[in-house]
Amino acid sequence: MERHEFTHDGLRFSYLDAGGEAPALIALHAHWMEGATFAPLADALAPNWRVIAPDQRGHGHSDHAATYTRDDYVGDLETLFELLGIERAVLLGNSLGGINAIQFAARHPDKLRGLIVEDIAAVVQPVDMGFTRKWAGVFPTREALEEAIGERFTPALKDSFRKVDGGWKLAFDPAEMIASQKNLEGAYWDDWVASSCPALVLRGRESRVTNEDVVHEMATRRKNTQAMSLPGSHVLHLDDFPRFLTVVKLFLQTLPR
Repeated sequence: MERHEFTHDGLRFSYLDAGGEAPALIALHAHWMEGATFAPLADALAPNWRVIAPDQRGHGHSDHAATYTRDDYVGDLETLFELLGIERAVLLGNSLGGINAIQFAARHPDKLRGLIVEDIAAVVQPVDMGFTRKWAGVFPTREALEEAIGERFTPALKDSFRKVDGGWKLAFDPAEMIASQKNLEGAYWDDWVASSCPALVLRGRESRVTNEDVVHEMATRRKNTQAMSLPGSHVLHLDDFPRFLTVVKLFLQTLPR
């Protein structure tokens, strides 16, 4: 994948693009993560799919922003579609990226070939992310940063580690992510049923973010939707990539080309 940039809303955005003439699959990461988390997926789906993975605002190599509203995130994605001249694409979103994909689909149902939602539900409950404040700042060593984050979250955040003058830090600002998460809370049922392209909802069996009842309701309320539970927790493409890849490939094979 090659790294490219675009500007929108006074911000510089970075994205990874596998390139080529294949149908586009735009993959949207979760809070704290970045587009590089989907590089293995891009490799595995080539050459049949052109995977594009942006670093969303405040994440990865993209600029930090003054605001992280729902309209902000969807507007950034609209600009990416327009910039690349993408008429239709599959959207895959994990957590934050999943809600962004759902809301984009609601506003632009004609632009979606398919929708894959990775461990986020149409109802996002309040979450206290105050514990992440201790991740802010520069740490003297990589090991010190990993110790501050803890073994539960470190594997998912390694792409966001940055070596800087004086030590190591994270690419994102925990305070900004807390604000973004606050804006994510709420119910998205109207958005969820506003599109009708084929959709796949994936839930981690050990997830602390989603529950089986709401995911089942998502599949029953919306046309052309199937739901599956996979081994793992919240970031299924890291927890069990082979299984995740298998179900994603099977879903993509069902889509009209």
